[in-house]
Amino acid sequence: MFILRMFIIYFSLFCIVYTIAINIFYNGQMLISFFDILGYMKKMKSSDYKRYSESKNMIPISIIVPAYNEEKTIVDNIKSLLALNYFEYEIIIINDGSKDSTKEKIIKEFDLKKVNQPVKKSLDTQEILGIYRNTHYGNLIFVDKLNGGKADALNAGINVSMYPIFASIDADSILEKDALIKLTMLFVEKPETVAVGGIVRIANGSIIKAGELMEMNIPKKGIAIFQIIEYLRAFLTGRTSLSKLDAILIISGAFGAFSKKAVTDCGGYKVNIIGEDMDIIVRLHKTMKDQKKKYKIQFLAEPICWTQAPESFKDLRTQRRRWQIGLFDTLLTYKSMLFNPKYGTIGMISLPYYWIFELIGPVVEFLGYIFIPLAYLFGLLQFDIFIIYLIVAFLLGCTLSMGSILLEQVSFCKYASLKDTLLLALFGVLENLGYRQLTILFRIEGILKFKKLRHSWGTIERKQFVSGNKNHNV
Repeated sequence: MFILRMFIIYFSLFCIVYTIAINIFYNGQMLISFFDILGYMKKMKSSDYKRYSESKNMIPISIIVPAYNEEKTIVDNIKSLLALNYFEYEIIIINDGSKDSTKEKIIKEFDLKKVNQPVKKSLDTQEILGIYRNTHYGNLIFVDKLNGGKADALNAGINVSMYPIFASIDADSILEKDALIKLTMLFVEKPETVAVGGIVRIANGSIIKAGELMEMNIPKKGIAIFQIIEYLRAFLTGRTSLSKLDAILIISGAFGAFSKKAVTDCGGYKVNIIGEDMDIIVRLHKTMKDQKKKYKIQFLAEPICWTQAPESFKDLRTQRRRWQIGLFDTLLTYKSMLFNPKYGTIGMISLPYYWIFELIGPVVEFLGYIFIPLAYLFGLLQFDIFIIYLIVAFLLGCTLSMGSILLEQVSFCKYASLKDTLLLALFGVLENLGYRQLTILFRIEGILKFKKLRHSWGTIERKQFVSGNKNHNV
């Protein structure tokens, strides 16, 4: 009994210290991000951005879009890509064995015909069944192949591509017209760049017509609003600060650009995993460090990709569980890099951060919700310490959300109205009162079911983008 009492006391104290420490760390990230984004905004005002946007000499780029059962969003996705403000690029749509009408919709909408186009097989993939084109859309290529998963589809797209830089885009995403210019500027300014990630934002509730975002609205459903706060926090705060420290460990599969040579040299995307977007970045770091090459992997907070967020707790559970399994898989695969000074900030900052805070963090926080109240109920923890812990944890969590919203408003100001800002602020507070705890449970489930679901992607319901009626939910 004495041992149990001591365990509850010391574990409760550990949870208190851990919770406060992790929130202080996150708020430190926010401070770094604040100065970095303000510096970026100042740079863009005085840079040669206009010259880049009008140039015919920008690096040509291949856009690869893996598509599996994407009949509801794929046409809008392609239309948005065809309308991009970029002089020379190709769009490669990879139909990865879809079982719905994805293939038929694309062929009909763009009047595509099967062509005989040779493919250089730099990476092994499932069989390509056919390639379709239309001279009216000279830069659009449709590839039909046997199902092999998202990573296999990306590898097939790399094989088909003809340009030195490729961008990977999700089929339910819409790019802003200047997104490619802002992303590829880094490849021009810093030739050692091998990968750049852009920010992903929530499109739910917004009006999208002919593949273009016409009007941005806050979603009607609370679950989607919570995710706006999460995305602002994750991208504007988390990834901006890690990029500033040359410690970025993940570029979202929804939107990122890569050096084709660097990716093929390290073997392409790893198949039969569900965290291919994180795996490829860590492998690029490892390969470059092992070969002692100078390189850059960065994140930019402005090149925007709009995507659909889950609007049901079932889909949210599938997504967060998958993310956690992908994280766990990648961390285990590259565990030899952990605390290894050979890998610089990746080994000494990023990997410890993801192990301690992103992987183990949900478990510690969940156990804290159990042991700290138990310690108080059994008289093992003083009431004032218990209350102070709750208040500090709540306020630090709110501060991080409020800071991310403030950072958004002083920099890019996509949510311009006072009503929208106040609504986001309200949800930034409310997410600490149930939503956060629910997502923690989903992430813990991912850890517990790691072996069982390691190769299971899961499905999330797609919906058509809103094309006119404001009151219609995405």
